[in-house]
Amino acid sequence: MAEKWIQTAIPKSHEGRFTAQAKKKGMSVSAFANAVLSGKVKASTQTKKRARLAKTLGKLSRKKK
Repeated sequence: MAEKWIQTAIPKSHEGRFTAQAKKKGMSVSAFANAVLSGKVKASTQTKKRARLAKTLGKLSRKKK
């Protein structure tokens, strides 16, 4: 696995698309990700992948004590 895998996980041309979808639905990113993954919101396969990535990245940003 590459050291800087995260830079290739989201291409520059796709940045902010999941956030835009969440705002369009009137939800936060984490709330929208939860709704997509639980099946409450009808979503494409690509959106489901973005939701999983959003949840993963959310876990990475937390500071461990």
